[in-house]
This record gives sequence, C-alpha cells and structure tokens, in this order.
Amino acid sequence: MDSQKKHPKHFSFEFFPPKTPEGAEKLKAVRSELGKLNPKYFSVTFGAGGSTQDGTMETVLDIQKAGFNAAPHISCMGTNKEIILSLLTQYKDNDINQLVVLRGDMPSGASAAHHGDFNYANELVAFIRSNYKDHFHIEVAAYPEFHPQAVNAEVDLDNFKRKVEAGADSAITQYFFNAEAYFQFVDACEKRNVVIPITPGIMPITNYTQLARFSDMCGSEIPRWIRKRLEAYGDDKAAIRSFGEEVVTHLCEQLLAAGAPGLHFYTMNQAGPTTALWNNLNLSQT
Repeated sequence: MDSQKKHPKHFSFEFFPPKTPEGAEKLKAVRSELGKLNPKYFSVTFGAGGSTQDGTMETVLDIQKAGFNAAPHISCMGTNKEIILSLLTQYKDNDINQLVVLRGDMPSGASAAHHGDFNYANELVAFIRSNYKDHFHIEVAAYPEFHPQAVNAEVDLDNFKRKVEAGADSAITQYFFNAEAYFQFVDACEKRNVVIPITPGIMPITNYTQLARFSDMCGSEIPRWIRKRLEAYGDDKAAIRSFGEEVVTHLCEQLLAAGAPGLHFYTMNQAGPTTALWNNLNLSQT
C-alpha cells in the first residue's frame, strides 16, 4: 500500500443519467445535497454502447454549469473515432478536463462484430492521449476481484497495466466488500511498477435484491456472511439499510486507515446513503 499513501486523499460521487424529467429534477436535488460535501468531482455513467450518450452529455454540462467538476464516462464499445472526437471536443469546449475511460459493454443483442473502432480501454486511452495530449485527466477501471471476463488474475493485472502505460492518470475500482481484495490488488500492481492512485469504489447497501443482481453481473463478491444476514432481514428495508451502513462504514474505515487515496461512492442517484457513510467517517473535503 506504500504507493497509495503518497497520494492526497480525495472523494467523488457517481451518478447515472436520469431517464425522465422527474428523474432529472430529483438528481439536481441530490447533486445540491452532495455538493455541500465539496467532492473533487461528480462522474456520470455512459450506457452500454453509448445508449445514454445524450443523457450523459446533458447531465455533465448541467453539473459543470452548477459550479462543480464533472467527469463523464467514455466507453469504446459500439462507437467509432469520429463519435469519440466529437464528444471530447464538446467536453473540452465546455471546460471538462476529467474523463472516466472504460471498455464498456455492448448493447443488448449486439454482436462482437459490431464493437466499433476500439476493442479495449487501453486503445481508447491511447487515442485520447494522441489527440488531446494532457488536457484530460484520465481515470480507468480497476478490478480488485478481477474482471468477470478475465482469463485469470495475471491476465487481468496485465490488462490494467496496459491502460496505465497507454496514459491513464488514476483508477477507480469496481465496488467490493472485502478490503483484503483491494490490498492484494494494490500490492500486485506495485510489483508491476504501477503506482497511480487507485481509488476504491464504494457501494452503499440499501436494497439486497438489487445489490445481488448487480454483483452477479459485474463479478463483485458479496461475502457469504453478509448475504446471509441480508437474506434474513427479508423485506425489512430499515434493517437492511442499518446493517449495510454498518458494514460499508467499517470497510471504508479499513481502506482509509491502510492508506487508500480516497473513496469513490456509487450513489445510485441518492444522497441519503452516501451522506450517512460520510458522516459516520467524519470526512471532510479540502
């Protein structure tokens, strides 16, 4: 963990683009509430194959106009160089200088033959660097429990290193609930001379059914003891939320105490669960 202790701590929050006018109004209220915590930035996701492209742009520009830093996700699946250049030029013209660059997922029903001009995130990182030099701070994804499609752990680590060598400045991890997975991932990166900031992604626990579905899709392990406790609460939402807050608070405490360079909260477009964790941790942002 020595590499991570050298980086200043920062905190950030992730949104997904709302699909309705009501959702957009709700997100503005959530953004205003979380904005009081002075995050380094708000990131905004990008749907499979760019399916939320317009929503991402609109949400990002709205965040920026409100006086906060915004970091749009850019996915390379199902797109081409011209589309990417158009998006990035619009972001640059609007003073956006941070990106989260991902391989992303293909849209439902699309075949691998229609992936677009890029196969992997490192190719997109290199393309952005070659066209925009150092204008954008580039974040990439990291997988402490390894990407669900990875052949094995070593291959996944090599893939992550390729993204760093292509020009990534820092990384955000997929969420996890086992701190040791993060510690071991960082140690493995250090052995490969990968020392960029690797910020843990934090998922509040508020809905067990939804969390289990997400985790099965993305390969994030819910430890058996946590699953069993959550299952036992059934439909008791208050108990699930209380237990989840306790578990995730403890996880964050472990990570920060060990030297993690900050935390990136997957807010699910809600202010309450993330604010509760923030308060439990007595965090401040400078």
